[in-house]
Amino acid sequence: MFDLHCHSIFSDGELIPAELLQRVKVMGYEAVAITDHADHANIDLIVPRLLAAARALNQISETKLIPGIEITHVPPPMIPELVSRARALGAEIVVVHGETLVEPVEPGTNLAAIRAGADILAHPGLISEEEVKLAAERGVFLELSGRKGHSLTNGHVAALARRLGAPLVINSDGHAPGDFMTPEFAFRVGRGAGLSEEEVRELYRQARQRFLEGASS
Repeated sequence: MFDLHCHSIFSDGELIPAELLQRVKVMGYEAVAITDHADHANIDLIVPRLLAAARALNQISETKLIPGIEITHVPPPMIPELVSRARALGAEIVVVHGETLVEPVEPGTNLAAIRAGADILAHPGLISEEEVKLAAERGVFLELSGRKGHSLTNGHVAALARRLGAPLVINSDGHAPGDFMTPEFAFRVGRGAGLSEEEVRELYRQARQRFLEGASS
């Protein structure tokens, strides 16, 4: 079990990285990515702090902490620059906050994130067929969210991804201790989006192959 999208006190989460890691460790996770919200004002503050936490904690923790970032509510023309900056700073997973139904995300964000080569497009809402095709071509993972509100379009995302071959990932978007999913619940999120048992297992296999091989050690 792993989760590639959650938040610590460095944005709007409730936990410091060490406690977040411990909470998912006792749930049997093999890895967790902290991907705090960022824009131009704080990206250079967050990524180095998460890198420092990962370097220290991963020396002894069986559950690996992956330092990442979530580019959030940034105007679409500015997303490519921040994706590149995040990678230069050392972020191992770059998430972009997609066009969820429950927040006023600027239209064009999904397309800009995919074109910029983000690793994961979080809760992409009513993403278009053309955007899913492009995500499939560029290997951008589309998120099925376990978070209330963001999960409203999981079925839409899963159906298009299945038909057009885009990779999927299931994440909690966890902000608080009660947000982190058990393996059983995460599996049900995938099944609830319309995927078969085999498709859920396969999406985890693909995400593990892509992301966990690069986890901090």
